[in-house]
Amino acid sequence: MFSVIIPLEYHRGQWEQSWLGWVSQTAEKSLYEIILVVPPDFTAHDELRALAGDRARLEFTPSEHDIGLCAFGATKARGSYLFFTESHCRPEPDVIELCIRAIDNHPDWAGFSCRSVPICHNRLSEAEAAMYQADIEFGMKVHPWRKVLDQCFVTRRDVYWECGGLREELGHFAEWVLAAAYHARGHAIGYLEEACFHHYYIGEIGELKKFTLDFVQGEIRYLSEGRRDPGTELLEIPVEWSEWAGFDPLLARDVLKVFVRYSLSGRGWKQPGEKLRALVRWVVLATLGDLPVRAAARLTVVYARAVLDSLTVVGSSEAIARWMRRYIAALIRLQRLGCIRRNRRSGGLVARPLGNHVLAQIGFHALESSAGHTFRWSEPQAAVRIKGAPGRNTIHVQSPALRAPLDRIGTHFYLDGAPVDPDAIVIGRDSYTLSVDLPPSGIATLAWACPVLRGVGDSRRLGLSIVAIDVGQDMPDSGSGRPAPLAKKG
Repeated sequence: MFSVIIPLEYHRGQWEQSWLGWVSQTAEKSLYEIILVVPPDFTAHDELRALAGDRARLEFTPSEHDIGLCAFGATKARGSYLFFTESHCRPEPDVIELCIRAIDNHPDWAGFSCRSVPICHNRLSEAEAAMYQADIEFGMKVHPWRKVLDQCFVTRRDVYWECGGLREELGHFAEWVLAAAYHARGHAIGYLEEACFHHYYIGEIGELKKFTLDFVQGEIRYLSEGRRDPGTELLEIPVEWSEWAGFDPLLARDVLKVFVRYSLSGRGWKQPGEKLRALVRWVVLATLGDLPVRAAARLTVVYARAVLDSLTVVGSSEAIARWMRRYIAALIRLQRLGCIRRNRRSGGLVARPLGNHVLAQIGFHALESSAGHTFRWSEPQAAVRIKGAPGRNTIHVQSPALRAPLDRIGTHFYLDGAPVDPDAIVIGRDSYTLSVDLPPSGIATLAWACPVLRGVGDSRRLGLSIVAIDVGQDMPDSGSGRPAPLAKKG
Protein backbone atom coordinates (compact mmCIF):
# COMPACT_ATOMS: atom_id res chain seq x y z
CA MET A 1 0.00 0.00 0.00
CA PHE A 2 1.06 3.58 -0.71
CA SER A 3 0.96 6.26 1.96
CA VAL A 4 0.52 9.57 0.15
CA ILE A 5 1.87 12.35 2.37
CA ILE A 6 0.66 15.87 1.54
CA PRO A 7 2.02 18.74 3.67
CA LEU A 8 -0.39 21.68 3.74
CA GLU A 9 2.36 24.30 3.92
CA TYR A 10 3.43 26.47 0.97
CA HIS A 11 0.21 25.43 -0.77
CA ARG A 12 0.07 28.71 -2.75
CA GLY A 13 -3.73 28.51 -2.82
CA GLN A 14 -3.57 25.23 -4.75
CA TRP A 15 -4.29 22.65 -2.05
CA GLU A 16 -7.87 22.01 -3.17
CA GLN A 17 -6.70 21.29 -6.73
CA SER A 18 -4.06 18.96 -5.34
CA TRP A 19 -6.66 17.15 -3.28
CA LEU A 20 -8.98 16.72 -6.26
CA GLY A 21 -6.13 15.18 -8.22
CA TRP A 22 -5.58 12.57 -5.54
CA VAL A 23 -9.22 11.59 -5.08
CA SER A 24 -9.58 11.27 -8.89
CA GLN A 25 -7.02 8.47 -9.18
CA THR A 26 -8.03 5.56 -11.38
CA ALA A 27 -6.33 3.04 -9.09
CA GLU A 28 -8.34 1.09 -6.55
CA LYS A 29 -8.74 3.27 -3.43
CA SER A 30 -7.72 0.44 -1.13
CA LEU A 31 -4.22 0.57 -2.62
CA TYR A 32 -3.33 3.90 -1.05
CA GLU A 33 -4.02 6.09 1.94
CA ILE A 34 -3.88 9.88 1.96
CA ILE A 35 -2.30 11.67 4.93
CA LEU A 36 -2.87 15.42 5.07
CA VAL A 37 -0.31 16.95 7.45
CA VAL A 38 -1.64 20.22 8.84
CA PRO A 39 0.68 23.00 10.11
CA PRO A 40 -0.41 25.42 12.87
CA ASP A 41 -0.88 28.36 10.47
CA PHE A 42 -3.33 26.53 8.19
CA THR A 43 -6.69 28.30 8.60
CA ALA A 44 -9.17 26.53 6.29
CA HIS A 45 -9.99 23.75 8.75
CA ASP A 46 -13.71 23.58 8.00
CA GLU A 47 -13.16 23.39 4.24
CA LEU A 48 -10.46 20.79 4.76
CA ARG A 49 -12.64 18.53 6.90
CA ALA A 50 -15.55 18.89 4.49
CA LEU A 51 -13.43 17.87 1.52
CA ALA A 52 -11.44 15.13 3.22
CA GLY A 53 -14.30 13.43 5.02
CA ASP A 54 -13.30 9.84 5.61
CA ARG A 55 -11.10 9.71 2.51
CA ALA A 56 -7.98 11.01 4.27
CA ARG A 57 -6.34 11.14 7.66
CA LEU A 58 -5.58 14.54 9.15
CA GLU A 59 -2.38 14.75 11.18
CA PHE A 60 -1.61 17.94 13.10
CA THR A 61 1.91 18.99 14.04
CA PRO A 62 3.59 22.16 15.36
CA SER A 63 6.07 22.05 12.50
CA GLU A 64 5.82 24.95 10.02
CA HIS A 65 8.10 23.64 7.28
CA ASP A 66 6.93 21.30 4.53
CA ILE A 67 10.01 19.09 4.99
CA GLY A 68 9.14 18.76 8.67
CA LEU A 69 5.53 18.02 7.77
CA CYS A 70 6.66 15.30 5.36
CA ALA A 71 8.97 13.81 7.99
CA PHE A 72 6.12 13.81 10.52
CA GLY A 73 3.72 12.26 8.03
CA ALA A 74 6.20 9.44 7.40
CA THR A 75 6.04 8.49 11.09
CA LYS A 76 2.25 8.08 10.76
CA ALA A 77 2.29 6.14 7.50
CA ARG A 78 1.05 2.54 7.30
CA GLY A 79 2.05 1.76 3.73
CA SER A 80 5.13 -0.13 2.64
CA TYR A 81 5.75 2.71 0.15
CA LEU A 82 5.84 6.40 1.06
CA PHE A 83 4.69 8.90 -1.55
CA PHE A 84 5.92 12.42 -0.80
CA THR A 85 4.40 15.36 -2.65
CA GLU A 86 3.51 19.04 -2.18
CA SER A 87 0.14 20.71 -1.80
CA HIS A 88 0.75 22.97 -4.81
CA CYS A 89 1.26 19.91 -7.04
CA ARG A 90 -1.61 18.13 -8.82
CA PRO A 91 -1.16 14.52 -9.99
CA GLU A 92 -2.53 13.13 -13.23
CA PRO A 93 -5.32 10.56 -12.62
CA ASP A 94 -3.14 7.59 -13.59
CA VAL A 95 -0.17 8.33 -11.31
CA ILE A 96 -0.85 5.60 -8.75
CA GLU A 97 -1.44 3.00 -11.48
CA LEU A 98 1.82 3.93 -13.18
CA CYS A 99 3.68 3.78 -9.90
CA ILE A 100 2.36 0.29 -9.14
CA ARG A 101 3.47 -0.84 -12.59
CA ALA A 102 6.92 0.73 -12.10
CA ILE A 103 7.45 -1.13 -8.83
CA ASP A 104 6.68 -4.41 -10.61
CA ASN A 105 8.86 -3.58 -13.61
CA HIS A 106 11.84 -2.19 -11.65
CA PRO A 107 12.46 -4.33 -8.58
CA ASP A 108 15.94 -2.80 -8.35
CA TRP A 109 14.50 0.66 -7.60
CA ALA A 110 14.36 1.54 -3.91
CA GLY A 111 12.53 4.70 -4.92
CA PHE A 112 11.79 6.94 -7.86
CA SER A 113 10.74 10.46 -8.71
CA CYS A 114 8.00 11.38 -11.14
CA ARG A 115 7.91 14.03 -13.86
CA SER A 116 7.26 17.66 -12.93
CA VAL A 117 5.18 19.68 -15.41
CA PRO A 118 5.19 23.45 -14.75
CA ILE A 119 2.11 25.62 -14.30
CA CYS A 120 2.96 29.28 -14.99
CA HIS A 121 0.81 32.39 -14.73
CA ASN A 122 3.19 35.34 -15.23
CA ARG A 123 6.54 36.09 -16.86
CA LEU A 124 8.53 35.61 -13.68
CA SER A 125 6.92 32.23 -13.06
CA GLU A 126 7.90 31.20 -16.58
CA ALA A 127 11.52 32.19 -15.90
CA GLU A 128 11.40 30.47 -12.51
CA ALA A 129 10.03 27.30 -14.08
CA ALA A 130 12.65 27.32 -16.85
CA MET A 131 15.43 27.60 -14.27
CA TYR A 132 14.17 24.89 -11.93
CA GLN A 133 12.99 22.55 -14.68
CA ALA A 134 16.47 22.59 -16.20
CA ASP A 135 17.91 21.68 -12.80
CA ILE A 136 15.32 18.91 -12.33
CA GLU A 137 16.04 17.47 -15.77
CA PHE A 138 19.76 17.49 -15.03
CA GLY A 139 19.23 15.73 -11.71
CA MET A 140 16.86 13.10 -13.06
CA LYS A 141 18.70 12.28 -16.32
CA VAL A 142 22.36 13.25 -15.92
CA HIS A 143 23.48 13.57 -12.30
CA PRO A 144 24.55 10.24 -10.77
CA TRP A 145 22.59 10.55 -7.51
CA ARG A 146 20.64 13.82 -7.10
CA LYS A 147 17.28 12.23 -7.87
CA VAL A 148 15.02 12.92 -4.88
CA LEU A 149 12.32 15.39 -5.92
CA ASP A 150 9.95 16.17 -3.07
CA GLN A 151 7.25 17.29 -5.50
CA CYS A 152 6.68 13.62 -6.32
CA PHE A 153 8.97 11.07 -4.69
CA VAL A 154 8.09 7.43 -4.01
CA THR A 155 10.25 5.26 -1.78
CA ARG A 156 10.24 1.99 0.09
CA ARG A 157 9.55 2.88 3.69
CA ASP A 158 12.26 0.61 5.12
CA VAL A 159 14.95 2.16 2.89
CA TYR A 160 13.75 5.67 3.75
CA TRP A 161 14.32 5.03 7.45
CA GLU A 162 17.59 3.15 6.84
CA CYS A 163 18.94 6.25 5.08
CA GLY A 164 17.96 8.61 7.87
CA GLY A 165 14.77 10.12 6.47
CA LEU A 166 14.10 13.81 5.87
CA ARG A 167 15.61 16.15 8.47
CA GLU A 168 13.44 19.21 9.08
CA GLU A 169 16.32 21.36 10.35
CA LEU A 170 18.03 21.09 6.95
CA GLY A 171 15.10 22.57 5.03
CA HIS A 172 15.05 21.66 1.34
CA PHE A 173 18.73 20.74 1.48
CA ALA A 174 17.43 17.60 3.19
CA GLU A 175 16.45 16.27 -0.25
CA TRP A 176 20.09 16.31 -1.38
CA VAL A 177 21.30 14.72 1.86
CA LEU A 178 18.71 11.94 1.54
CA ALA A 179 19.55 11.34 -2.14
CA ALA A 180 23.26 11.11 -1.32
CA ALA A 181 22.54 8.63 1.48
CA TYR A 182 20.54 6.39 -0.87
CA HIS A 183 23.35 6.41 -3.42
CA ALA A 184 26.10 5.79 -0.88
CA ARG A 185 24.22 2.80 0.55
CA GLY A 186 23.69 1.31 -2.91
CA HIS A 187 19.95 2.04 -3.24
CA ALA A 188 18.91 2.97 -6.78
CA ILE A 189 16.48 5.84 -7.40
CA GLY A 190 14.71 5.79 -10.76
CA TYR A 191 12.88 8.36 -12.83
CA LEU A 192 9.30 7.58 -13.86
CA GLU A 193 8.85 10.15 -16.60
CA GLU A 194 5.39 8.96 -17.67
CA ALA A 195 3.91 9.71 -14.22
CA CYS A 196 3.17 13.46 -14.33
CA PHE A 197 2.60 16.09 -11.65
CA HIS A 198 1.60 19.66 -12.40
CA HIS A 199 3.70 22.00 -10.26
CA TYR A 200 2.53 25.57 -9.64
CA TYR A 201 5.30 28.20 -9.86
CA ILE A 202 4.40 31.32 -7.97
CA GLY A 203 6.67 33.78 -9.79
CA GLU A 204 7.36 36.12 -6.86
CA ILE A 205 10.87 37.31 -6.00
CA GLY A 206 10.12 37.34 -2.28
CA GLU A 207 9.16 33.68 -2.32
CA LEU A 208 12.26 32.81 -4.35
CA LYS A 209 14.45 34.57 -1.77
CA LYS A 210 12.80 32.62 1.04
CA PHE A 211 13.28 29.31 -0.78
CA THR A 212 16.96 29.88 -1.58
CA LEU A 213 17.66 31.06 1.97
CA ASP A 214 15.95 27.95 3.33
CA PHE A 215 18.16 25.74 1.16
CA VAL A 216 21.36 27.64 1.99
CA GLN A 217 20.67 27.64 5.73
CA GLY A 218 20.23 23.86 5.62
CA GLU A 219 23.40 23.46 3.57
CA ILE A 220 25.54 25.51 5.97
CA ARG A 221 23.98 23.84 9.00
CA TYR A 222 24.82 20.42 7.59
CA LEU A 223 28.40 21.40 6.76
CA SER A 224 28.78 22.87 10.24
CA GLU A 225 27.93 19.55 11.82
CA GLY A 226 30.98 17.89 10.28
CA ARG A 227 29.10 14.61 9.92
CA ARG A 228 30.62 11.48 8.42
CA ASP A 229 27.39 9.73 7.44
CA PRO A 230 27.27 7.64 4.25
CA GLY A 231 26.82 10.08 1.37
CA THR A 232 28.43 13.07 3.06
CA GLU A 233 31.45 12.72 0.81
CA LEU A 234 29.23 13.10 -2.27
CA LEU A 235 27.96 16.56 -1.37
CA GLU A 236 29.82 19.35 -3.11
CA ILE A 237 31.49 21.85 -0.80
CA PRO A 238 30.66 25.42 -1.87
CA VAL A 239 33.63 27.68 -2.41
CA GLU A 240 32.26 30.17 0.14
CA TRP A 241 32.48 27.48 2.81
CA SER A 242 36.02 26.49 1.86
CA GLU A 243 37.22 30.09 1.99
CA TRP A 244 35.31 31.54 4.94
CA ALA A 245 34.02 28.83 7.31
CA GLY A 246 37.15 28.87 9.47
CA PHE A 247 37.94 32.54 9.02
CA ASP A 248 39.27 34.37 12.06
CA PRO A 249 40.48 38.00 11.87
CA LEU A 250 43.14 37.25 14.48
CA LEU A 251 44.58 34.58 12.20
CA ALA A 252 44.62 37.10 9.34
CA ARG A 253 46.67 39.45 11.50
CA ASP A 254 49.02 36.60 12.38
CA VAL A 255 49.53 35.85 8.70
CA LEU A 256 50.16 39.52 7.96
CA LYS A 257 52.88 39.61 10.62
CA VAL A 258 54.44 36.44 9.23
CA PHE A 259 54.26 37.84 5.70
CA VAL A 260 56.05 41.03 6.76
CA ARG A 261 58.69 39.08 8.67
CA TYR A 262 59.19 36.70 5.74
CA SER A 263 59.51 39.62 3.31
CA LEU A 264 61.88 41.68 5.48
CA SER A 265 64.22 38.71 5.58
CA GLY A 266 64.67 39.19 1.82
CA ARG A 267 62.60 36.21 0.67
CA GLY A 268 60.06 36.14 -2.15
CA TRP A 269 61.19 39.30 -3.96
CA LYS A 270 61.71 37.66 -7.36
CA GLN A 271 58.12 38.67 -8.19
CA PRO A 272 57.54 42.10 -6.60
CA GLY A 273 54.11 42.42 -8.20
CA GLU A 274 52.97 39.21 -6.51
CA LYS A 275 54.45 40.46 -3.27
CA LEU A 276 52.45 43.70 -3.42
CA ARG A 277 49.18 41.92 -4.25
CA ALA A 278 49.70 39.54 -1.34
CA LEU A 279 50.43 42.45 1.03
CA VAL A 280 47.24 44.24 0.01
CA ARG A 281 45.20 41.05 0.42
CA TRP A 282 46.42 40.36 3.94
CA VAL A 283 46.11 43.99 5.06
CA VAL A 284 42.47 44.01 3.87
CA LEU A 285 41.70 40.68 5.55
CA ALA A 286 43.39 41.71 8.79
CA THR A 287 41.56 45.04 9.00
CA LEU A 288 38.20 44.47 7.26
CA GLY A 289 37.74 40.69 7.32
CA ASP A 290 35.05 39.45 4.96
CA LEU A 291 33.32 42.84 4.70
CA PRO A 292 34.62 43.63 1.17
CA VAL A 293 33.55 40.21 -0.11
CA ARG A 294 30.07 40.52 1.39
CA ALA A 295 29.72 44.08 0.09
CA ALA A 296 30.69 43.01 -3.42
CA ALA A 297 28.24 40.09 -3.25
CA ARG A 298 25.44 42.42 -2.13
CA LEU A 299 26.16 44.89 -4.94
CA THR A 300 26.01 42.02 -7.44
CA VAL A 301 22.61 40.99 -6.07
CA VAL A 302 21.27 44.56 -6.17
CA TYR A 303 22.44 45.02 -9.75
CA ALA A 304 21.00 41.68 -10.93
CA ARG A 305 17.69 42.43 -9.20
CA ALA A 306 17.48 45.88 -10.80
CA VAL A 307 18.08 44.43 -14.27
CA LEU A 308 15.59 41.62 -13.65
CA ASP A 309 12.90 44.04 -12.47
CA SER A 310 13.34 46.22 -15.55
CA LEU A 311 13.26 43.23 -17.88
CA THR A 312 9.94 42.05 -16.49
CA VAL A 313 8.49 45.28 -17.89
CA VAL A 314 10.29 45.67 -21.23
CA GLY A 315 12.50 42.60 -21.78
CA SER A 316 12.14 39.37 -23.71
CA SER A 317 11.35 36.05 -22.04
CA GLU A 318 14.86 34.81 -22.86
CA ALA A 319 16.46 37.84 -21.20
CA ILE A 320 14.26 37.45 -18.10
CA ALA A 321 15.21 33.78 -17.79
CA ARG A 322 18.92 34.59 -18.21
CA TRP A 323 18.90 37.30 -15.55
CA MET A 324 16.76 35.20 -13.24
CA ARG A 325 19.57 32.63 -13.20
CA ARG A 326 22.17 35.35 -12.58
CA TYR A 327 20.11 36.84 -9.78
CA ILE A 328 19.58 33.51 -8.03
CA ALA A 329 23.29 32.60 -8.34
CA ALA A 330 24.29 35.97 -6.85
CA LEU A 331 21.67 35.64 -4.13
CA ILE A 332 22.88 32.19 -3.13
CA ARG A 333 26.45 33.45 -2.81
CA LEU A 334 25.36 36.38 -0.63
CA GLN A 335 23.19 34.14 1.54
CA ARG A 336 25.97 31.61 1.98
CA LEU A 337 28.38 34.31 3.12
CA GLY A 338 25.77 35.64 5.53
CA CYS A 339 24.94 32.21 6.97
CA ILE A 340 28.62 31.34 7.42
CA ARG A 341 29.26 34.64 9.17
CA ARG A 342 26.29 34.20 11.53
CA ASN A 343 27.34 30.64 12.30
CA ARG A 344 30.88 31.79 13.03
CA ARG A 345 29.86 34.71 15.24
CA SER A 346 27.38 32.64 17.23
CA GLY A 347 30.09 30.16 18.10
CA GLY A 348 28.36 27.40 16.16
CA LEU A 349 30.20 24.20 15.49
CA VAL A 350 32.40 24.41 12.41
CA ALA A 351 33.62 21.27 10.68
CA ARG A 352 37.37 20.77 10.73
CA PRO A 353 38.43 19.65 7.26
CA LEU A 354 42.14 19.67 8.12
CA GLY A 355 41.77 17.46 11.19
CA ASN A 356 40.39 17.52 14.71
CA HIS A 357 43.40 19.42 16.04
CA VAL A 358 42.82 22.40 13.72
CA LEU A 359 40.42 24.86 15.34
CA ALA A 360 40.49 27.49 12.59
CA GLN A 361 42.30 28.16 9.34
CA ILE A 362 42.89 30.90 6.82
CA GLY A 363 44.46 31.03 3.40
CA PHE A 364 43.08 27.82 1.85
CA HIS A 365 41.39 26.99 -1.44
CA ALA A 366 38.61 24.45 -1.99
CA LEU A 367 39.01 20.69 -1.59
CA GLU A 368 40.26 18.88 -4.69
CA SER A 369 41.83 15.60 -5.79
CA SER A 370 44.93 14.84 -7.85
CA ALA A 371 47.45 12.02 -8.18
CA GLY A 372 45.46 9.87 -5.74
CA HIS A 373 45.39 12.53 -3.01
CA THR A 374 42.46 14.57 -1.66
CA PHE A 375 43.76 17.86 -0.36
CA ARG A 376 43.42 21.64 -0.25
CA TRP A 377 45.96 24.03 -1.71
CA SER A 378 47.01 26.71 0.71
CA GLU A 379 47.97 30.17 -0.46
CA PRO A 380 51.69 31.02 -0.33
CA GLN A 381 50.93 32.40 3.14
CA ALA A 382 48.48 30.54 5.39
CA ALA A 383 47.85 29.77 9.04
CA VAL A 384 45.99 27.36 11.29
CA ARG A 385 45.09 27.54 14.95
CA ILE A 386 46.03 24.20 16.49
CA LYS A 387 45.33 22.55 19.81
CA GLY A 388 47.49 19.97 21.51
CA ALA A 389 48.75 19.20 24.99
CA PRO A 390 50.75 21.79 26.91
CA GLY A 391 54.48 21.38 26.44
CA ARG A 392 56.34 19.40 23.81
CA ASN A 393 54.28 18.32 20.80
CA THR A 394 54.87 16.99 17.32
CA ILE A 395 52.99 18.62 14.43
CA HIS A 396 52.62 16.40 11.39
CA VAL A 397 51.69 18.31 8.22
CA GLN A 398 50.63 15.90 5.47
CA SER A 399 51.62 17.61 2.23
CA PRO A 400 51.94 15.55 -0.97
CA ALA A 401 54.87 16.72 -3.08
CA LEU A 402 52.72 17.81 -6.01
CA ARG A 403 54.56 21.01 -6.96
CA ALA A 404 58.12 19.86 -6.18
CA PRO A 405 60.02 17.79 -3.61
CA LEU A 406 59.19 19.37 -0.27
CA ASP A 407 62.81 20.10 0.61
CA ARG A 408 63.13 22.24 -2.53
CA ILE A 409 60.05 24.43 -2.09
CA GLY A 410 61.58 26.74 0.49
CA THR A 411 58.79 26.73 3.08
CA HIS A 412 59.31 28.61 6.35
CA PHE A 413 57.17 27.78 9.39
CA TYR A 414 56.26 30.09 12.29
CA LEU A 415 54.72 29.26 15.65
CA ASP A 416 52.91 32.18 17.30
CA GLY A 417 54.85 34.52 15.01
CA ALA A 418 58.31 33.15 15.83
CA PRO A 419 60.27 31.19 13.20
CA VAL A 420 60.47 27.47 13.80
CA ASP A 421 64.13 26.44 13.90
CA PRO A 422 65.00 24.41 10.77
CA ASP A 423 66.64 21.85 13.06
CA ALA A 424 63.18 21.22 14.59
CA ILE A 425 61.72 20.27 11.21
CA VAL A 426 62.02 16.89 9.51
CA ILE A 427 61.04 16.98 5.85
CA GLY A 428 59.75 13.66 4.53
CA ARG A 429 58.63 12.69 1.07
CA ASP A 430 55.02 13.79 1.71
CA SER A 431 55.11 15.55 5.05
CA TYR A 432 56.69 18.07 7.36
CA THR A 433 57.17 17.01 10.98
CA LEU A 434 57.78 19.81 13.48
CA SER A 435 58.73 19.42 17.14
CA VAL A 436 57.54 22.41 19.15
CA ASP A 437 56.61 23.55 22.63
CA LEU A 438 52.96 24.62 23.00
CA PRO A 439 51.86 27.10 25.71
CA PRO A 440 49.94 26.04 28.83
CA SER A 441 46.63 26.41 26.96
CA GLY A 442 47.83 23.96 24.30
CA ILE A 443 46.62 26.40 21.64
CA ALA A 444 48.94 28.11 19.18
CA THR A 445 49.06 29.52 15.66
CA LEU A 446 51.09 27.65 13.08
CA ALA A 447 51.76 29.73 9.95
CA TRP A 448 53.93 29.27 6.90
CA ALA A 449 55.20 31.18 3.91
CA CYS A 450 56.66 29.90 0.67
CA PRO A 451 57.22 31.05 -2.92
CA VAL A 452 54.05 31.41 -4.98
CA LEU A 453 53.08 28.72 -7.50
CA ARG A 454 50.94 29.50 -10.54
CA GLY A 455 49.34 26.48 -12.18
CA VAL A 456 48.83 26.27 -15.93
CA GLY A 457 45.51 27.96 -16.69
CA ASP A 458 44.98 28.53 -12.95
CA SER A 459 44.69 32.08 -11.64
CA ARG A 460 44.99 31.05 -8.00
CA ARG A 461 48.04 31.80 -5.85
CA LEU A 462 49.14 28.39 -4.60
CA GLY A 463 51.42 27.39 -1.75
CA LEU A 464 51.38 23.93 -0.14
CA SER A 465 49.03 21.02 -0.83
CA ILE A 466 47.61 20.08 2.58
CA VAL A 467 45.81 16.82 3.33
CA ALA A 468 45.66 17.10 7.12
CA ILE A 469 47.48 18.52 10.13
CA ASP A 470 47.81 16.35 13.22
CA VAL A 471 49.12 17.34 16.63
CA GLY A 472 50.21 14.96 19.35
CA GLN A 473 52.95 13.96 21.69
CA ASP A 474 53.76 10.84 19.68
CA MET A 475 52.91 11.43 16.02
CA PRO A 476 53.96 9.17 13.10
CA ASP A 477 57.57 9.39 11.90
CA SER A 478 58.06 11.32 8.65
CA GLY A 479 60.08 8.49 7.20
CA SER A 480 63.58 9.89 7.76
CA GLY A 481 64.26 7.86 10.87
CA ARG A 482 65.75 10.97 12.51
CA PRO A 483 63.99 12.44 15.56
CA ALA A 484 63.27 16.15 15.38
CA PRO A 485 64.68 18.35 18.15
CA LEU A 486 62.69 21.00 19.94
CA ALA A 487 61.73 24.18 18.11
CA LYS A 488 63.56 27.30 19.07
CA LYS A 489 61.44 30.42 19.46
CA GLY A 490 64.22 32.90 19.65
